[in-house]
Amino acid sequence: MCPVVEKLQQKGHEVVVVVPSTSLYLKPRESQNYTVKVYPLPSGEEHLAVTFKSFINAHFVEQSVLNIIITMYQSVIEISRLFYINCKSLLHNEDMMQYFRKSKFDVVFMDPIMMCGVIIAEYLSVPSVYFLRGFPCNMDYEDTQCPNPPSYVPRLFTDNSDSMTFARHVKNVLVHMLELVYSMDVWLMRYDFVFEFPRPVMPDMVFIGGIHCDQKKKLSQIES
Repeated sequence: MCPVVEKLQQKGHEVVVVVPSTSLYLKPRESQNYTVKVYPLPSGEEHLAVTFKSFINAHFVEQSVLNIIITMYQSVIEISRLFYINCKSLLHNEDMMQYFRKSKFDVVFMDPIMMCGVIIAEYLSVPSVYFLRGFPCNMDYEDTQCPNPPSYVPRLFTDNSDSMTFARHVKNVLVHMLELVYSMDVWLMRYDFVFEFPRPVMPDMVFIGGIHCDQKKKLSQIES
C-alpha cells in the first residue's frame, strides 16, 4: 500500500495510517508523508512470526485430501483468532475510536482480508476502497455482483480449474459468502485480468496488477 499512500499524499490528500504495534510488515515508524497511529496488541512479533510460519509450512507438505481439509481448517481457526485479537484491540481502544470519530475521514482505504477496516468504515458511515488480491471462494465477485456461476467459474483457493469433475463442482457450490464486505465502494484488484480465468467484471473493479512490479530506472541518454 505504501506507493499508493505516498501518491495520495503527493496529490494533496491528508493520510493517516493505522498500524498495530505487532506486525511483520507494517512497522510503527513515523513518516514524512503521512501520519502514523499505533494501537497496542497483547502478543509480540515472535508469536506472530511463528504462527504464520506454521501456517505456510502446513500448506507445503504432501498430504491426503482428508488431512488437507483438516490442515486448512486448523490454519483458518488460528489465523482467524489472530485477526480477531487484532480487531478487538483496535475496536476496544476508546482513544483511537474517538480519534476516528472526531477526524471525520472521507474514505477508509484497506485490505479487507482483516475485517477491522471494513467494520470501521461501516461504523463511521464512510465509503471504503478495497486493496486486495482476492478473497477465498471468490467472495469479491459475489460482492461486486458479477455473474459468477459456480458451474464454470472456479472459486479462489479451492484448487479448482475451469474444467471440473462432479466432485469439484460440488466443492465449488458449497462455499459460503460474507455479508459485511458487500458494503465496499471501489475494488482495487492487485492482479492482472489476463492471468485469470475469463469472467465478467464490474465498473467498480480496477485492476492494478502492475503495482507489484519493480519500477524501472530511466534509460541513460545516448549522445548521437
